[in-house]
Amino acid sequence: MISQAQFQKEIDLIIANAIREDVGDGDHSSLSCIPISAKGKAKLLVKDNGVIAGVEFAKQIFDYVDKNMTVETLIEDGSNVNHGDIVFYVEGASQSILKAERLVLNAMQRMSAIATKTKTFVDLLEGTGTKILDTRKTTPGIRALEKWAVKIGGGENHRFALYDMIMLKDNHIDFAGGITKAIDKTKAYLKDTNRDLKIIVEARSLEEIKEILKSDGIYRILIDNFNYENTRKAVKLIGDKCLTESSGGINEKTVRKYAECGVDYISSGALTHSVYNMDLSLKAV
Repeated sequence: MISQAQFQKEIDLIIANAIREDVGDGDHSSLSCIPISAKGKAKLLVKDNGVIAGVEFAKQIFDYVDKNMTVETLIEDGSNVNHGDIVFYVEGASQSILKAERLVLNAMQRMSAIATKTKTFVDLLEGTGTKILDTRKTTPGIRALEKWAVKIGGGENHRFALYDMIMLKDNHIDFAGGITKAIDKTKAYLKDTNRDLKIIVEARSLEEIKEILKSDGIYRILIDNFNYENTRKAVKLIGDKCLTESSGGINEKTVRKYAECGVDYISSGALTHSVYNMDLSLKAV
């Protein structure tokens, strides 16, 4: 996984690029009618129900736009919220509040939706010992935000990107000439490049699992698009030789049943690619 410093660098890039995109050479709507000396106060109002996420990110946005703005937090990231709740107050130059407004809302609405969906999966898995993972099926350019939101919702992050973990999926295996060849080539590559990366291998059948198990040093086997019966067989075959992960169209209706098959992890792209933004607004006080 990436370090905290690398993660923060991603967050910094997101903020800088988003402000560049939204503000350009100036917020002329505010510049034209609000004095630069004007002070104001606004509240982050919840107009929905769910799990709030992005409070800490919002603070970083406000600090980037204007270090003199102050935030009074009433509800922390990861808390359940209801329609009518006030999450925080922000106070400072009116122009600065307006400059940051849209980025704060866009980010928090999406992050809260992801955290809410993740919490739904976490609750469904309660008592099973199985953990929910996100995937790389994220919005280009804001992956760090979406994976942050998964953590806030109680889920766990899979690899961040292509560079922090080896994941040999169907196409890698086919292009490499088979499972064993793909694994052997991967181990040689890691040795030659002096890299220490965990290896996950995708299996499409029980026979492929048997072949994967002939190789040592596999961190996790991805049991992809298996039915319940074959998932249970796969878990039994693998035993304690490595960790197990189920994936492939798993949703709220099926996640518990897959967990009860005994897998360590379940990954779901739906955590980040199939959510509806939480309704939030930033209103002047």
